[in-house]
Amino acid sequence: MAAKAESRIINLAGLVQGIVLVTFPATSTIFTSPRYYSLSGSQYGALFLPQVVLAIAASLLGARLAQRITTKRVYLGGLAFSLGAMAMLLVSALFKSDQAIAYPLLLIATAFIGAGFGLTVPVLNIYAGLFHPAGVDSAVLVLNALLGLGTVLAPVFVAIFVGLGFWWGLPVLSAVLLAGLLAVSVRLPLSARVDAGADARSGRQSRRVSGRFWLYAAFITCYGICETLNGNWSQLEMTERLGASATEASLALATFWGMVTVGRVVLAAVARWLPPRLTYRILPFVLVGAFLLTGGLSAGSAVTGIVVFGLAGLGCSALLPLTISFGEEELTAMSAAVAGGIIAFYQLGYGIAAFGVGPLQDAGVSLSAIFGGTAIVAAVMAGLSFFVVKKRPAAQPDPPAEESAH
Repeated sequence: MAAKAESRIINLAGLVQGIVLVTFPATSTIFTSPRYYSLSGSQYGALFLPQVVLAIAASLLGARLAQRITTKRVYLGGLAFSLGAMAMLLVSALFKSDQAIAYPLLLIATAFIGAGFGLTVPVLNIYAGLFHPAGVDSAVLVLNALLGLGTVLAPVFVAIFVGLGFWWGLPVLSAVLLAGLLAVSVRLPLSARVDAGADARSGRQSRRVSGRFWLYAAFITCYGICETLNGNWSQLEMTERLGASATEASLALATFWGMVTVGRVVLAAVARWLPPRLTYRILPFVLVGAFLLTGGLSAGSAVTGIVVFGLAGLGCSALLPLTISFGEEELTAMSAAVAGGIIAFYQLGYGIAAFGVGPLQDAGVSLSAIFGGTAIVAAVMAGLSFFVVKKRPAAQPDPPAEESAH
């Protein structure tokens, strides 16, 4: 019974983390509006630099911290950072007309979001696998589907709260959910313990497995670029080139994240008939097609754009969770660090897409050309997928039953 309660809380934490992660992108119009923070485009883009840096650092350090202070405390610390981020965002709202005060507070908030994401998400993926040892791939897919659902809900909540006249309702809601999670999680065992034998072997085998890990790292960096281009720039593509209204642009973003979530749920449900390893090889080709279609859209095709961004969401859907679960299954000698390392390189791809598009546009490259050109990145992913899942991982001894039951 305790294990079921822990599993439910971990899944709920994934949902809340998804909401927190998209809080800033979902409220982008508030930050750039003259009525509120009046940030320039470059100021808004720079907000995400602390998030990316802290997310990468926290992801890479999380495994070592877990060995020193326990996995549960790393998880609780991640929730606390996320709660701190929402608190900083709310405090900044009191000084929104004074950028000298508000902007540093916003930078601190995004730094906390990065630290919270980097600490929490790898641990959540580890817990998902430990609580469901007989179906690791499906468990990780479900967890990440709920995280994706959170990314869908964030812009919906923003639209509701803005309509009610208080945009800050989203960070208030997130803070309440995080505080509740912390209160409940503190009382749960959450006694995930990394296999001591694997830890002992990690130092001796790190050179042998490093080549395989870098394949995973290259794949997920490409994935981070592809996902972020759709997640951060789809609305501008819709409004600036396709002539969409603000509502249609928001619908395109919600459709993208919605299909990311739906794809994860559906692919987890049909895993018996469509093996995850086959799914992993197919989805990058879906992304190649989506980027080529996006780059070729003409002005006035807003409805088609919404459909194409939905296709891109389907292409992205299962790739991140499957990369994590495949990595944890194969790279057992460094299993404690796999999820964190993959999340770190995912954030690297996020940073490349988040900051790289602006300079390209300044250099005269159109957004449609950037979308079309990213099909090359997706094609590289497609090629890498055949090497990442080239062979099934070597059989490993099953962990003791009493440890797997945690």
